[in-house]
Amino acid sequence: MIRLAVRVQRAQAELVLAELLELAPAGVEEAQIGDDVIEYALYGAPGELPDLPDLKAAAAGALVEISTSETADDWQERWKQFHRPALIEPAAYWKVCRPPAPSLYVRPPWEPPSTGDAVQEIVIDPGQAFGTGAHATTRMCLQMLLELAATEPARGPALDVGTGSGVLAIAASRLGFAPVLALDHDRLSVDAARANAAVNEAKVQLRRWDLRRERLPWLGAEDAPDGAIVVLANLLRPLLLDLASAIADPPAHLIAGGLLREQVDEIVRQYDRHGLRERTRAADGEWAAVWLVAA
Repeated sequence: MIRLAVRVQRAQAELVLAELLELAPAGVEEAQIGDDVIEYALYGAPGELPDLPDLKAAAAGALVEISTSETADDWQERWKQFHRPALIEPAAYWKVCRPPAPSLYVRPPWEPPSTGDAVQEIVIDPGQAFGTGAHATTRMCLQMLLELAATEPARGPALDVGTGSGVLAIAASRLGFAPVLALDHDRLSVDAARANAAVNEAKVQLRRWDLRRERLPWLGAEDAPDGAIVVLANLLRPLLLDLASAIADPPAHLIAGGLLREQVDEIVRQYDRHGLRERTRAADGEWAAVWLVAA
């Protein structure tokens, strides 16, 4: 098994990641190397990994270094050590409401179930697609979704744009939002999300869809379901800007992740044109998420 590592300047890292995911939609490993360099690693057998010219083109002027190395035969078992369960708890004041808001426990299939009370458990296979619940922006989006569920007794439709492994769509379904439609441009992600939804007994509609070429479902469409629509978009900045251009009518709520701290204000301004106002934002390290509501 080969490990192919691409090191890029941090300032352009999210743009490079968007390009790399086009070449390797099953996902990449991310690590910070010092203050100014991000490393993205891809794993695969010889002949399965992207070509070096394609990687260099994707990284463009942000490229620092590309290297390859062989991994040990037991790399798949050691890789599991990096995917730990994530417990997402509601804010303290939602724990004492009646009924109390649940926590979400997102775990890979080889970890034991949670023993806690009032926990909605979600099992995600991180070997299938990008996004397992452990990344900071995914946790923040789930935290905001928990708060939204606590404040909305009538939980209506949820639209997950760029679903990846399906974790946000599955969480929405388990929290009582319905119907739930999950979209992704990558066939492998759609297949993985469908499998994960089945494992979790979540009612999620899956559809392969291209944000840059197809009309956004539900918003401004005649076939929109009844109820206040919630849009979940754990995407990178360029795709969030594309999503802002694609929206015909604003949803009632939009939870957006995949952002660096310094990018949130720009995203808020773009969606303000649709009458969406910032309700709250969260940050964890360099990453951030924001919750917007219709004015």
